[in-house]
Amino acid sequence: MDHGTHNPEPTRTGAFSRTGSLGSSLRKRSFSISSSVSYRIDDDIGSEAVSEAGDIGDRALQSNRHSVSSSCRLSLDLAMEGGSVIHPEDLHKVSVASPVPEDVTSPLPLDLLKGPGDEKQEKQRLPMSLEYISCLIHLAVFGILGVFTRYLLEKLFGPSLLGVTSNETIVYPNLPSNMVGSFLMGWWGVVFKGDISQVSDILAVGLTTGYLGSVTTFSGWNQKMLDLSVDGHWVQAILGFLIGLFLVAYSIIFGIETAKGFRWILKKLNTRPEKGVPSCNCNWTLNSSRRHLVAMVILLLVLGVLLSVSGLLLKEEFNSGSSGAQLWLACLVGPFGVWIRWFLARLNGRGLGKSGILRWLPFGTLITNVSAACIMAGLSTIEKSLCFQHCEYRNNSYEVQVNIKNFDTVANGIQLGFLGCLSTVSTFIAEFNAMRESKHPWRAYLYASTTMGISFVLGILIYNVPVWTKGFT
Repeated sequence: MDHGTHNPEPTRTGAFSRTGSLGSSLRKRSFSISSSVSYRIDDDIGSEAVSEAGDIGDRALQSNRHSVSSSCRLSLDLAMEGGSVIHPEDLHKVSVASPVPEDVTSPLPLDLLKGPGDEKQEKQRLPMSLEYISCLIHLAVFGILGVFTRYLLEKLFGPSLLGVTSNETIVYPNLPSNMVGSFLMGWWGVVFKGDISQVSDILAVGLTTGYLGSVTTFSGWNQKMLDLSVDGHWVQAILGFLIGLFLVAYSIIFGIETAKGFRWILKKLNTRPEKGVPSCNCNWTLNSSRRHLVAMVILLLVLGVLLSVSGLLLKEEFNSGSSGAQLWLACLVGPFGVWIRWFLARLNGRGLGKSGILRWLPFGTLITNVSAACIMAGLSTIEKSLCFQHCEYRNNSYEVQVNIKNFDTVANGIQLGFLGCLSTVSTFIAEFNAMRESKHPWRAYLYASTTMGISFVLGILIYNVPVWTKGFT
């Protein structure tokens, strides 16, 4: 009996066809889900990147120790696990900053990711505690130099010399320093930051966070707009914010473009024609713990000299109440503002809560700028009150007059030094520029509006309202 007429093959074929169809459907759904997850991860990474464009604080110290070797090796492992074939000549094309989800990297201990070369590389660096101290020293030295630069630019463009700026116009006294700092941010904080980091990561932090962050100041900018508004010049105050934002935004753009041009010229000049590769001189690179230690000791000595000279000159000129006394006091208190701003910068790119919502918003920079503006508004209110009492009661004793003058010196020194270094425009505008060039440019204008709006409104409550209600004119 022939059973060949009963062929189970069609059944198998039908079942295989249905299974293949189901597998294709699952693959499509998996690809769709993977694409959406990948897009969300890319968007989160992009949001974190623009938020960290200016500064990430002391998080940079830990990331610099493991970012190069661990990230590169992890990127290679993930690429090979995905079936990609990587040729030796293509190793340099693998980005050490390849976006990797946090849930992939966080469970892995860093010790498991270390290779034989990493231990040698870590021995070339200072211990973590000394590196932290070295960073604080760099920030203090460059912060004091930033205060000096801002003070000199304010005097140069002020009414006593060039007469470009004034307290009664939208061209406020700190506008030149904010523009210069933003321009240099395009050079040192964007285009040449990688080159500076090759010499020393801590030097890059000192130049950008320490020097440029202290050359520029947001609190002084906000206070001058409050001074205009308290006298009823609301239109000028609003224009002061808008024109000031426009000028510093284009200052960093101009800095970036000119730095790119200068970099192109250097590349052409430093390229060896016979090989077509740029020449490199690494004599200044701090590639050993000994060099790091020497640099730290030298900067510590410089810091000691700066603080000692400032203290001696402050002691001599304090009773005179001159602007020199305010400058020397500013140099003494300025480093504390830089340190706090650098510490709070660790909040940039972290977002709110465990889910990290609003990761694109640099909360560290936002907090320092708003808080410095509020403290400056409070000090200005007290100054107005004392000045009003002094003018109202002219029979004050000599001792009371001296106390008022001393308070003015202290308040102005704190405003110039501590609050001027606590707030920053260079970091703020670097973040603004990064957002403006991202996939969500509207975030830049929302960030700027939020910073200026909150600072201005709180300043009105702290400064304008008491002046209006108490008649401090």
